Amino acid sequence: MFSKSKINEPGPKAADAAKPAAPETPAAPKSDFKAPAPKAKPPASVLSSDLHVTGNMKTTGDIQVEGTVEGDIRAHLLTIGETATIKGEIVADDVVINGRIVGRVRGLKVRLTSTARVEGDIIHKTIAIESGAHFEGSVQRQDDPLTGGKGGAAKPAAAAPAAAPKAEG
Repeated sequence: MFSKSKINEPGPKAADAAKPAAPETPAAPKSDFKAPAPKAKPPASVLSSDLHVTGNMKTTGDIQVEGTVEGDIRAHLLTIGETATIKGEIVADDVVINGRIVGRVRGLKVRLTSTARVEGDIIHKTIAIESGAHFEGSVQRQDDPLTGGKGGAAKPAAAAPAAAPKAEG
């Protein structure tokens, strides 16, 4: 009965003010109210057009780039604005390219809009290239394009040492 009244927010607040022992039990309802809060997705971090970043960026959230980045970017959703220039590797679940990229792009979903300019390889699970997009490089489909960052180079290196002992023996 006491816990039922705590579920109703207006009633327990008055009871909590009167009884100092009651704050222990409202902690459980507060955690119940915290559960829906993480479901709300935070807004994307925006790097404005006058911002120039030198260095790598990594987040589990979303980024919208309007400025210039010289470095690698890893994110959940990465949106490259029309005024943006990225020089480095991009790794994201979803990549929407409206601006310029010089470097490798790795993504589960990669979309080049009509204003996109990409100079580099694209490794993807699904890709969409709109009419008018400028692209110079190779396109490769992989089931899991996010995990092969340097793995492609490691496989030939692993094969080379295997061949060397055979040549010696």
